[in-house]
Amino acid sequence: MVGGTAGPVWGRREQQDFRGRVRGTLLGAALGDALGAPVDGLTADGIREAHGAEGLVDLAPAHGRRGAVTHHTQLTLFSVDGLIRAQVRRDTGAWHPPTDLHRAYLRWAATQRDWGPDERREEDGWLAREEWLYARRDPVRTLLLGLGDDTMGTLEAPKNPGAAGPEAAARSAPFGLLVGWDPQLVVQLAVECAAQTHGHPVACLAAGAYAVIVHGLARGESLDAAVRRTLALLAARPGHQPVSDALQHALGAVRQGAPTPGRVTELVGNATAEGLLAAAVYCALVGEDVRQGLCLAVNHDGPSAAAGALTGGLLGALHGETALPPAWLAELEGRPTILELADDFAMEMTQGPALHGPAGASAAWLARYPRRA
Repeated sequence: MVGGTAGPVWGRREQQDFRGRVRGTLLGAALGDALGAPVDGLTADGIREAHGAEGLVDLAPAHGRRGAVTHHTQLTLFSVDGLIRAQVRRDTGAWHPPTDLHRAYLRWAATQRDWGPDERREEDGWLAREEWLYARRDPVRTLLLGLGDDTMGTLEAPKNPGAAGPEAAARSAPFGLLVGWDPQLVVQLAVECAAQTHGHPVACLAAGAYAVIVHGLARGESLDAAVRRTLALLAARPGHQPVSDALQHALGAVRQGAPTPGRVTELVGNATAEGLLAAAVYCALVGEDVRQGLCLAVNHDGPSAAAGALTGGLLGALHGETALPPAWLAELEGRPTILELADDFAMEMTQGPALHGPAGASAAWLARYPRRA
């Protein structure tokens, strides 16, 4: 895995747009996750029985509060942390982003074992010391096994080679925010990092496809154009057909009349990664606004939290932070941390050399994102 390309030229307007899309992506993914969490695992009939004829149309209690997020959001935040650390460590000549992402995911795994951040080392950085992240939010066994030791899964020797679930894709939106990178490199990074927990080719390629769709949106493309460009990129990769077919199915479903939970359930299929990706693309394409798109994404027979997180990441990257429902944002668990991390990411990507380049370094920045492994 080699690194990115020279980044874009950042004027004030471009910086503001990028920051809004970064915030939108991370907050949108978290909102979708939080919306789907209370009904995760329920059928569409079960959701209507619990929440009325229209299904779930507002945040509801899960994990002891409204607006609670799950492991999807936790891991997405550690993806951002790992990407920032990779950029900072590049100054040392150590440039292997999958390794930095793996270390970040191991820091997440520690939050699932430890009572709190008291034992965190200085080199773990600030995110690992956020106490609210020390909560188990139904992580699937695949994640815990994949990150249960220090050995990093690779494409040649992946962890859990039979695992085809959506969890790797659901943490991969931040890779798409590397807007200065070539799209092929975005796909490659997401695929390599997916193999650290989900080794099935469908899971890896779905993560890569999702990341590069977000990449197109963050660069100002329409969702339809971003999906079609992703299909062209996937075509050169062995084993792409299930993911490509699922994306084509999503595009075709848009022309089949008014959206229904049944159509989303059909796209989700057996709840593997390509089906959840297709459902998310469909919901983001047909939703009249963010709220409607997210509600459609969680009211079906499949994994609602993953579908909501994937859809929210797309809608946030497409429309930016200002399009997200303010009332939901006000109740979102961890919102201050998400905003802080989003702004740090935008700062690193637009002004990184001034923070830790050869001409000088900010001690405060290096305390937040240490160069030490």
